[in-house]
Amino acid sequence: MVRWKRALLLGLLGWLIPFAVSIPLFPLKQVNAPVFEAAMTLVLLLTAGGLFRSYFRGGTFSIGEAVLVGAIWVVFNLVLDYPMFSYGPMKMTASKYYSEIGVDYLLYPVFALAAGWLGHIQGNLPLE
Repeated sequence: MVRWKRALLLGLLGWLIPFAVSIPLFPLKQVNAPVFEAAMTLVLLLTAGGLFRSYFRGGTFSIGEAVLVGAIWVVFNLVLDYPMFSYGPMKMTASKYYSEIGVDYLLYPVFALAAGWLGHIQGNLPLE
């Protein structure tokens, strides 16, 4: 069962943390875009790891719930990004946004699935 309050609060952090880190790193995008993209992907992965750990602290782990929460966080990030990247200072087309930024948010449910599978094969997590 999804713990909605926790999922939504952590979803906000899942958007806010990478956004806050991207601000001081943004000049790097002009100098070396691939390094900026790699750095932001690492930030997103580290954020996902910390947020999933926080989400499941004190509860049982379910791969299905983890993937669902990850999908909720994808939607949360896309909704929060939309005004800034389509109307705000970035003014990106939808195709450019989804190919450069939006696709990275798929790391949340993919990370959840991979972490759950890894925990299961190591004998630490039952499949539910």
